Amino acid sequence: MPFPVDPKFIDQAEAKLGVKFPDSFRAGMAELNGGEIETNEDLWQLHPFFDTSDKKRLKRTANDIVRETASAKGWTGFPEGAVAIASGQCGDIAILIREEREPTRLRDTVLHWDHETGATKILAPTTEIWLNTRS
Repeated sequence: MPFPVDPKFIDQAEAKLGVKFPDSFRAGMAELNGGEIETNEDLWQLHPFFDTSDKKRLKRTANDIVRETASAKGWTGFPEGAVAIASGQCGDIAILIREEREPTRLRDTVLHWDHETGATKILAPTTEIWLNTRS
């Protein structure tokens, strides 16, 4: 079950990844850190921000965005500079990619990365729309 997270933990993840998340993603995840999103194609588990405020939250956030992004980078064809924000049951990953003009900022579009083909397609036009479908 997702729970709120202190924005300082989002700041820490941004520092480790060298990126700034879209404001709507920060706000939505601060309110509910994690959760599930069901689409026509898959059931996605959102990667939370690592929260060390107590043991319960520490355990619940062990599969955090930084750790899951580092793991995804080992996959052939994972887009350079992408950040893994959710995993699907079939092995695919929901990602955010960097802005071309400002590579330290992530685009506010959620993409589906296919782990078999390396192809990407839009899952949601904004992170706000994506997070608002969370169950």
